[in-house]
Amino acid sequence: MGMGKKILMVVTSHRQMGDKETGIWLSEFAEPYDLFKAEGYDITVASIAGGRAPVDPRSIDAEKAQKWRDAIAALEATVPVEQVSSEGHDAIFLPGGHGTMFDLPGNARLQSLIREFYESGRVVAAVCHGPAGLVGVTLASGEPLVKGRRVTSFTDEEERAVGLDGVMPFLLETRLRELGADFVAADKWANHVETDGRLVTGQNPQSGESAARKVVELLAQPVR
Repeated sequence: MGMGKKILMVVTSHRQMGDKETGIWLSEFAEPYDLFKAEGYDITVASIAGGRAPVDPRSIDAEKAQKWRDAIAALEATVPVEQVSSEGHDAIFLPGGHGTMFDLPGNARLQSLIREFYESGRVVAAVCHGPAGLVGVTLASGEPLVKGRRVTSFTDEEERAVGLDGVMPFLLETRLRELGADFVAADKWANHVETDGRLVTGQNPQSGESAARKVVELLAQPVR
């Protein structure tokens, strides 16, 4: 089981895109959260602004609210990302939701945390729009973290399919490719995870649990 493993989960605080409410896509947080809890991991839930983190209303209904009540409760009082440290944590996990596209890419503290995790050989994982948090991360070499690395995310095709490509500040697949990532896209809505060393990325909401399972697998291996 967990053997004292600690996970830092960082979620969006952004609530609005145009005239639509947004936030976290609940399954992308709740499925990994429940899996990590079942593994016995200690989880710190942080958000960009702290406090109650917004859940995209399109991602929740009465059945999901009951099924994921513990995960939802964990979103009620998140720690501001400025107040968390990478020290003592074994992995960082970035769930998606369209809100992430607005407040993750430009957050210097989050970028610093991700760089610390990655350069110390710890696990960095993100799913769907969560990889928006990777786009501003530069390593000590001066290169973007994603350059030359095999990654995936919510694809441009999927963004167009949900009709939100015109609302986004940028298209995530396009931006990752521009940064030099070896971007791998599967069919729309396919459960698809890419792993490059200790970097794990999932394509869409269907990939959240699979991405989390890959994190569990990596954390069971010795750090090199």
